[in-house]
Amino acid sequence: MKIRNLDLSGNPINIEHQQLGIPPVEEPVSHPGTHPLLHAAAWFAVAVLILLILFLAARFFISNNWFGGWQIIGETLSSSIFWNAAIVGFFAQVVDGALGMAYGVTATTFLLASGATPGVASASVHIAEIFTTGVSGISHVKFGNVNKDLFVRLLVPGILGSILGAVLVTQVDGALFKPYVSVYLLLLGIYILSKAFRSLRLRKNPPKHVGKLALFGGFVDAAGGGGWGPVVTSTLVSTGNDPRTTIGSVNFAEFFLTLTGAAVFTLLMETNTWPIIAGLVFGGLFAAPFAAVLCKKLHAKTLLILVGSLIMITSLYNVYRALGG
Repeated sequence: MKIRNLDLSGNPINIEHQQLGIPPVEEPVSHPGTHPLLHAAAWFAVAVLILLILFLAARFFISNNWFGGWQIIGETLSSSIFWNAAIVGFFAQVVDGALGMAYGVTATTFLLASGATPGVASASVHIAEIFTTGVSGISHVKFGNVNKDLFVRLLVPGILGSILGAVLVTQVDGALFKPYVSVYLLLLGIYILSKAFRSLRLRKNPPKHVGKLALFGGFVDAAGGGGWGPVVTSTLVSTGNDPRTTIGSVNFAEFFLTLTGAAVFTLLMETNTWPIIAGLVFGGLFAAPFAAVLCKKLHAKTLLILVGSLIMITSLYNVYRALGG
């Protein structure tokens, strides 16, 4: 006899089952976030974030001594690089908070416009995103928004794609690769803009090629500095997946992709972009209230038009500069 861990609460699924005269559902079905694998992954994310913060703080102050460390912090806070990155991080987080995607696309586009190479821009965004994606993913697990099967199908191919993209962008000359990255971001801007003018057509059958989609999404996200959310989330939702668990699963998987990509960037290139990373994180800390106001005041369609147009214009400017215009 099969041992079943039943959910005996009066949730909507059980009410429907009761009306049909069939047994209640199991806990992992009604509360997917309670699956042991997801619990383990969430605790792993918590441990990684805590250890990473302690490691970075200890490494910073040990290598620069206590007085020198505070002096460097003071110099960073007074530098234009830090504040430019803070403005970019603030705006990118407002966009992401209001639309639920496009943090990497927005941040990378504006970092390229400020003169950063594709490798530096993508590395800075991915290292900064470790903290935001980690907290977001843990929250989604806690509130039962992660589908274990979808999460597992996204995880390994997405990580492999992220590694390949990070290796590519760090090994190719930045000046040579910048026009291609800018064109990719331009296309993503067009894609975001197009979403405002087309209705969502849901399909009955779930997507069959989730692994291939995750591989592609992870690759372009690392190589281009963004695109995991617009590419993977939008595709899965448009093919009939439940939006709540799709967004939660994709966001939680993104933490592991970001962690892997950041590790590869750190190993393959000199990590001298800490003022940019600190600025992105600092700017993003204050964005949540403004994103909430933006959601309340502006329709999602208007936001898509504004963000898509801005990314397109900035990417065109980046292409023009990269081609020697």
